[in-house]
Amino acid sequence: MTMALEAVLAKAGLRVDADEFLRLVEDTARIVSVPHPEPAELFSTEQQAALTDVGFDLAPYAEDEPCPRAKSVVAHAVFSKSSYSVGQAAQLLQLTSGEVRERLRNGRLFGWKDGEWHLPAWQFTDAGTLPGLETVLQAIPADQPPMVVAAFMNTQQADLEINEQRVTPRDWLLAHGDPQSVARLVTSLGTAA
Repeated sequence: MTMALEAVLAKAGLRVDADEFLRLVEDTARIVSVPHPEPAELFSTEQQAALTDVGFDLAPYAEDEPCPRAKSVVAHAVFSKSSYSVGQAAQLLQLTSGEVRERLRNGRLFGWKDGEWHLPAWQFTDAGTLPGLETVLQAIPADQPPMVVAAFMNTQQADLEINEQRVTPRDWLLAHGDPQSVARLVTSLGTAA
């Protein structure tokens, strides 16, 4: 399994060996583990009634059901490992670590702090940052988690087309598309369509 996992990790472009990746998954699982395996225990009797009335199933998961957290745990582990550290971003951008942290504080780079800063890879190119990145970053709603933003930046959008083909916001910016087009779309993250 280790060789197969290492092949998958390499194909995905992750800079991690199989053992380190599995440790990361284990650590992430510990962080996101639900302390109450029975969903109903999280709510009062009145809340349970209201939730079941609108169709929520609060029954415990059966042993043969797939774990609903597994995909999230792996996604979080991959996202964390594929992100840049402050030092890596500084090297790529030819800045000092202090300058990278300053850009994070000023909203000129995107990241999250979990003990240390993590800067998602989607915002970087081989030559620096995406064209128009700062315009897009200023439009991201403050309540949106980094994984939601990453999913948006890497998902084809109906309103972004190059040569009649839908493209991701990242690809749009790489092609020097108008960053305001992406900024308008990103403002709707977390709102009903």
